Amino acid sequence: MAEMRHVWRLAKRPVGDIADSDLLYQEEALPELQDGEFLLKVGYLSLDPTNRIWMSDMEQYMPPVGINDPMRGGVVGRVVASRNPAFPEGALAAGLGEWATHMVSTGEGMSPFPEIPGISIPQAFGTFGVVGPTAYFGLLDIGQPKPGETLVVGAAAGGVGQIVGQIGKLKGCKVIGIAGGPEKCRYITQELGFDHAIDYKAEDVGAALDRLAPEGVDINFEQVGGPIMSAVVSRMKLFGRMPLCGMISGYNAIDDHEEPGRWTLILMRRLTIRGFIVTDFAARFPEAFGQLAQWMLEGKVKTRQDIRPGLEHARETVKLLYSGGNFGKLLVEVSPL
Repeated sequence: MAEMRHVWRLAKRPVGDIADSDLLYQEEALPELQDGEFLLKVGYLSLDPTNRIWMSDMEQYMPPVGINDPMRGGVVGRVVASRNPAFPEGALAAGLGEWATHMVSTGEGMSPFPEIPGISIPQAFGTFGVVGPTAYFGLLDIGQPKPGETLVVGAAAGGVGQIVGQIGKLKGCKVIGIAGGPEKCRYITQELGFDHAIDYKAEDVGAALDRLAPEGVDINFEQVGGPIMSAVVSRMKLFGRMPLCGMISGYNAIDDHEEPGRWTLILMRRLTIRGFIVTDFAARFPEAFGQLAQWMLEGKVKTRQDIRPGLEHARETVKLLYSGGNFGKLLVEVSPL
């Protein structure tokens, strides 16, 4: 059994961008296992936009990370010692854990993690951990895509967006992805099958939508917020739907100003806008896992992971999410599994 671990702790709440002094990397002793506990050697850490929300004391869907507490994050790893029969030594486990090389758990918030022939562990974790269910339920339950409709996907080359667009194509939609840079735009059209891509760094999003979707937009899968969201919402059709799972463009904002809602437009076009957190659908996760795994094994859905080595670099790596610097689902390789 390992006796020491490295862990990132939240030293203070960020103001604006995450500063070096906000998160501290420490070495510390591991406690002895008690009955019902197990020791997990972390293999991969998921970095997600919500990490920045957890660091703050803003209103949110779960308690913020406490000052001096380990930073929270999704993890997958292997059990290296156990006094919990549900998590035997040698098994894989995944769930909500810590930015750490090792962690002691009672199993709360963790589940056994299957090894699926044909799908690597980081690919499975990067897809099934958070982004796959977010895409699956957000689009199918809230977006309710129908053949021939136009779907716009923000942050289209990210972990969630890449899956949303491919499911949209499977459901017969015309899919327009918004991404930053020519490489990401080529990827979503040439590799993932999106019909069109808009490079928000090089062109006016509204003008591009007028050209690519002159008939308007039926579904806006929203993750970005800000002017890009405004450009899409103002071009939505009657009875359009907008699953809202994030507004990453404002997560590092110093003030809490948000653009006024387009309430008259929402009324006149009878839009349905629903914010959601993926855990809203936790009871149905097996449904998403089963269908996504089938599509992946059949070659109908591809996923891309952006894997960065070294837990010690996590503080810098997480910042990529807020600058568009990641390409695919962002993971930290803590220890090869």
